[in-house]
Amino acid sequence: MRVIVVGAGVVGTMHAWQAVERGHEVVQIEREDEARGASLRNFGQIWVSGRAGGDELDTALRARELWEGIAGRVPALGFRANGSLTPVRTALELGVAEAALARDDAAARGYKLLTADEARAVNPALRGGFLGALWCERDAAVEPRTAQLALKKALLSSGRYTFVGGREVREVIGEGAVRDDHGVVHRGDFVVLCTGAWLGGLVRELAPRLPVRRVRLQMMQTAPLGETLATSVADADSFRYYPAYAGEALDALNAGQDQTPTAAAHKMQLLMVQRHDGGLTIGDTHEYEHPFRFDVEEEPYEHVAAVAESFLGRPLPKIRQRWAGVYAQCTDKSRVVHREQVRGGVWLVTGPGGRGMTCSPAIAEQTANELGW
Repeated sequence: MRVIVVGAGVVGTMHAWQAVERGHEVVQIEREDEARGASLRNFGQIWVSGRAGGDELDTALRARELWEGIAGRVPALGFRANGSLTPVRTALELGVAEAALARDDAAARGYKLLTADEARAVNPALRGGFLGALWCERDAAVEPRTAQLALKKALLSSGRYTFVGGREVREVIGEGAVRDDHGVVHRGDFVVLCTGAWLGGLVRELAPRLPVRRVRLQMMQTAPLGETLATSVADADSFRYYPAYAGEALDALNAGQDQTPTAAAHKMQLLMVQRHDGGLTIGDTHEYEHPFRFDVEEEPYEHVAAVAESFLGRPLPKIRQRWAGVYAQCTDKSRVVHREQVRGGVWLVTGPGGRGMTCSPAIAEQTANELGW
């Protein structure tokens, strides 16, 4: 078959990967010369630990397996099975970690509750003070700024893949056919629209009541740390934003009102991942109200830097970059992604939210299976 994929972020690229793997011809169309959206502006985490039980966790675990398999063939993805640690400092935070350990699916996630000394044995860079840490062995990471380019290079080597950059798809003109802004018509057996946070224009026309919202976040990147950060690191504020931790213990933590005003106001958590060059990607905030600010605010950066330094027990290296990103998130929390046939032979796949980098290989596999590729 011939498959047209619109969008070259991680979700679109994984759909292209699935189609090529199954022997089909793929044309991937991207409105920028290369992808520049949330797929590059994220932590590169394959984040199993916080996923909701059931379908979401199953999707994340399958994606984790697929990421590792693809990385065996495309080493430039920078995949590493580094796991994650979430240090806790108070009895209420410890209670949430203990409740997570009591989940029926705790073993599937690789949960363990470590003492402070055990956590430092896993990640010696954590020299700050804390009571203990929730370890998730199944978490992993890739290099977000280069992963799509590495996948594209591998796809091009197949001989069944064409990348068309700098073209915006403007119109669906028939079953399995779209026209771009240069007037070129692209025809296939299937068109899959993976347009990320671009929800206006053609997407609004095809799906005017799309149950998806846009979310903005702020992040930053440091110079090399000068030592290895052996795991990804989160703080206990992250418990507030991931469904795996919902329950009485989290309710008690939220009622405790020990979150700083800055973290509460900007819906913040610490996530910290080391890049291959030794620098740290650190964030993040969550902004839901439209229109989004056009600038970035300094106070959240100061907060998240202070939390990171408190775990590391040392000053951060120089901050080299700061940025904001926007992703699309399903408003129906029971769904991992919104997948909808919007015209004959044309499907829209969007809204994975912060799960996009984690779940994209499995999301694409599910699309391929559902469409009978």
